[in-house]
Amino acid sequence: MTIPERFHVAAVRGLVLGLTLLSSMVWCSSAAAPHYSGDFFGTRSRFLTGAAPATTTTTTTPTAKVFNIIAHGAKADGRTDSTQAFMQAWVKACHSSGPAKVVFPPGTFLTGPLVYAGPCDGPMTVEIQGTVKATTDISQYSSAEWILFESVTGLNLIGRGTFDGQGADTWKYNDCSKHPQCIIPPTSIKFNKVTQGLMEGITSVNSKAFHIFVVLSHNIKINNVHIVAPGNSPNTDGVHISQTDVVNVTNSIIGTGDDCVSIGHGSTNINVLNITCGPGHGISVGSLGKYRDEKEVRGIFVSNCTIRNTTNGVRIKTWAASPPGQATRITFQNIVLDKVRNPIIIDQNYGSKTKKSPSQVKVSDVQFKNIRGTTISPVAVSLQCSAALPCDGIKLEQIDVAFSGTHLKQPFANSCLNAKITTIGKQNPPACV
Repeated sequence: MTIPERFHVAAVRGLVLGLTLLSSMVWCSSAAAPHYSGDFFGTRSRFLTGAAPATTTTTTTPTAKVFNIIAHGAKADGRTDSTQAFMQAWVKACHSSGPAKVVFPPGTFLTGPLVYAGPCDGPMTVEIQGTVKATTDISQYSSAEWILFESVTGLNLIGRGTFDGQGADTWKYNDCSKHPQCIIPPTSIKFNKVTQGLMEGITSVNSKAFHIFVVLSHNIKINNVHIVAPGNSPNTDGVHISQTDVVNVTNSIIGTGDDCVSIGHGSTNINVLNITCGPGHGISVGSLGKYRDEKEVRGIFVSNCTIRNTTNGVRIKTWAASPPGQATRITFQNIVLDKVRNPIIIDQNYGSKTKKSPSQVKVSDVQFKNIRGTTISPVAVSLQCSAALPCDGIKLEQIDVAFSGTHLKQPFANSCLNAKITTIGKQNPPACV
């Protein structure tokens, strides 16, 4: 999924100022994957071999001050807009001279856009025990997100509660499939310029667009989250990552109307482990090359994932006629496929219905290893690389994909173009020559 570059920090700052004035406050699995670096303050996680229960494994610093949103005027009736109360609780916690915790207790709360901005006086924890619902009036959202955490060092977003984006009223007006320069509706939860962040245990349902968006951040861990939206809900990517270094997305169940996990430009040292994906568009690197001056994608490791009933399996996608770019050192391994339409894809002609010139994004050093299961497509492996910059260092190792559709109108095979490939072990169907 690609994001139009229309939103600016100024809009966010304006929203922060407005809310501040209103509140009369003063802003004062597996084994460890390769490429992992970084540490997460005060947290430990369980790496599971299967789908993870919605539990948290994180404890708050014992000396943290607690700020309950009820004490600041929030109403747990699901109807009263409690935006101002949520902001007041955050401002007091953020500037409480040390570690702090904002608690959303059991109950159903309604809120419009929130900006939880730092820097804060110490590590911050937000614990969601109940359900937080977004307002449905799209005119309230002057920026690209519903709940924004910005410029915070040491952030825990934890709990067994739920964020409900109430996106159904917005989806019917989303025309981005027909107009690529469309205005995408708000993301449910966005981490912007967050360092040492954890998101664990929460559920996100029916986002207006992306569920979780991590951008311009460092050392982020997303663990044991459950993300749900209908398979036909537009642009509801589960987790989207862009311009961020060191992210670990682990032990989560994601089913949406777009990519379960999408990795955009400038993403480095990203690990995606133990994910159950479907419905949706699979796990994707890209799309890349839509805009000028996009940064390199490097060090992507996707392992021990199950992908079922999706339109794609594991995919790299770059725009045709793109500006220069690069994607390298990418591994997809130990992937189980169940009735996936397009299991293994490199598509460097993305969005090429009207663009004829080749992509200028260089794709290299990509491994597809131990990928097995079933597909309803007649093509198991499709590597359609750029004529201008052929893919280098593509390795296919232990690929075993069987056709499980009802009608096979052509031979079950692989398709490759402008790709330099080496193969190891079993190749079913036979590898491209």
